[in-house]
Amino acid sequence: MNWLRAVSRSATCSTLGTPGAQFQLDGTSGRVSGPDPEYRSYFSFATFRGPDGNTWLLQEITTRLPGRVAGDATYASVGDLASAPRRAEAAHGEHERRTGQRDENWADWYAAYMVAEQSGAELPK
Repeated sequence: MNWLRAVSRSATCSTLGTPGAQFQLDGTSGRVSGPDPEYRSYFSFATFRGPDGNTWLLQEITTRLPGRVAGDATYASVGDLASAPRRAEAAHGEHERRTGQRDENWADWYAAYMVAEQSGAELPK
């Protein structure tokens, strides 16, 4: 279930009607009741008040805007993450054999390899 649909059962949900509307806590300036019908990223938000009296704002983001997350690499488990540098090490060994010299920037090479592997980009040679 969509988080906003679940939250809307117990919180005040609004759709961004005008720029900055999400910051108008009185719920009047530019807000439209209910979530965005198309559930577009950055258009719907929900506010709720916690038991401590703080007001919270949640915004629905299903697709990040370009440039918001660079090189986003995630791993499904600790084992998956532990395997990534091992694969990078093996590939880097091949890289050093090809170049015939020790690579002083091995950490940068490992990082580039791991991010490329996760994103599906071309692996460094």
